[in-house]
Amino acid sequence: MAMARAQEMMSRKPPGLRLFEGTGSLRTYQTLVLVLTFFAYTCFHMTRKIPSIVKSALDPQTKVGFSHWGRLHSSNALNTGWLPFNTVDGSALLGEIDVAFLAAYSVGMFFAGHIGDRMDLRIFLTIGMFGTAVFTTLFGAGYWLNVHSFYYFLVIQMVSGLFQSIGWPSVVAVVGNWFGKSKRGLIMGIWNAHTSVGNIAGSLLAAFLLKFGWGWSFAIPSIIMAFVGLIVYIFLPVNPEVMEIDIDGEEFNSQKDTFKEPLLEPGQEVVHKAVGFLEAWKIPGVAPFALCLFFSKLVAYTFLYWLPFYISHTRIGGEYISDAMAGSLSTIFDVGGVLGGVLAGHISDRLNARAITAASFMYCAIPALFLYRTYGSMSIMWNICLMFITGMFVNGPYALITTAVSADLGTHSTLNGNSRALATVTAIIDGTGSIGAAIGPLLTGYISSKSWSAVFTMLMAAALLAGLLLTKLVCAELKGKVSSDASKDTADAQGTYSDEV
Repeated sequence: MAMARAQEMMSRKPPGLRLFEGTGSLRTYQTLVLVLTFFAYTCFHMTRKIPSIVKSALDPQTKVGFSHWGRLHSSNALNTGWLPFNTVDGSALLGEIDVAFLAAYSVGMFFAGHIGDRMDLRIFLTIGMFGTAVFTTLFGAGYWLNVHSFYYFLVIQMVSGLFQSIGWPSVVAVVGNWFGKSKRGLIMGIWNAHTSVGNIAGSLLAAFLLKFGWGWSFAIPSIIMAFVGLIVYIFLPVNPEVMEIDIDGEEFNSQKDTFKEPLLEPGQEVVHKAVGFLEAWKIPGVAPFALCLFFSKLVAYTFLYWLPFYISHTRIGGEYISDAMAGSLSTIFDVGGVLGGVLAGHISDRLNARAITAASFMYCAIPALFLYRTYGSMSIMWNICLMFITGMFVNGPYALITTAVSADLGTHSTLNGNSRALATVTAIIDGTGSIGAAIGPLLTGYISSKSWSAVFTMLMAAALLAGLLLTKLVCAELKGKVSSDASKDTADAQGTYSDEV
């Protein structure tokens, strides 16, 4: 029996680490996990960002008029661009592909978390990376194969969305396995910079490769992702138990998710089973944070898909700027998001209050959105400063909820030590948020044709609802802090009285 377990543990160790067995410390493995998962999810976002950059090559007239979904010219086909996207309905077709991708991603997320808690996350994450790389390449292959079928590109993006959905629950579960709760907010806040780094890298790389043909903008990032996926397969340790590392000062059982129960007969063990989908929804805090992320991601992804377009169609300092300049300028939002994620994580660690921090950031995002819409057009400098602040408050709670909060709830006390809920909880929260991520850009496409002020009103309303959905949890955290302070004051008073006596 013991021999079989030892063989099972050995088979689950990454092949690249079997050669160095017993030589790595806990800190070494934690660093390796953070680095590998950081670059893994950077690749996911890098490939996800490509379509928004290539749109200008597929549909050069996207900028004509003020509606992303319809244009003001009457020509049925243009001499530039790529059929079927360079027709009068090209913008609408590109919008449908975006929505189809996000819909497949959000649906796939729920299944990915369920599966991730039931198989080796290293293998599962590798499958997601290679699958994404293959189907991203196939989208770009339409350039060389001279494909002009809308349904070819639609199906490719939908399947790509399903593979993309594997990434997030997998990397959060792996990181959550290796780090305790005390510093989790700060660590994951810094680590979550991969989202912005991936967006920036995807934007710059895809834009640079466009001059060689838009197919290369898909092919080269896909090759990079496949290479990183191979490194993940060879070196990623999924959890401390696999590497037989003592993370809590206790001996491991050499078998995942088993522990000795004092009332059982000698040799008997309790084996934890993966938590079901409905059971995970019942974990305290999962539903409100998931619904909060729905509105938070609605705001964040509207900026992700529409900010370059909005900037290029808005007079800044009395002048319109080029598409290339608008794309570069939009990365400031992601830079602000990096700081917002770190700040939200650090503050929530110091206060030990995830809900208070997330709600506060969402409420602060409301005036930030208003100021960016009202004064962002005054000058480039005003635009940069206000965009940075908006990115900080919008992406701060988004980063906190999808990382530290998901990891906290996936190891909630009600699970009685069962760690096999991390991927499922992460998938539920981010999957719900991804539905909002699909709806936000879709609504913006229609509303922006009438008024950008109406779009920002929608975003401010979404930020308000995101904060309000956490009200019950905020009250509970405040009540807990008041009770804790009262108990501390009582203890101090008793100590002072004892000293006087």
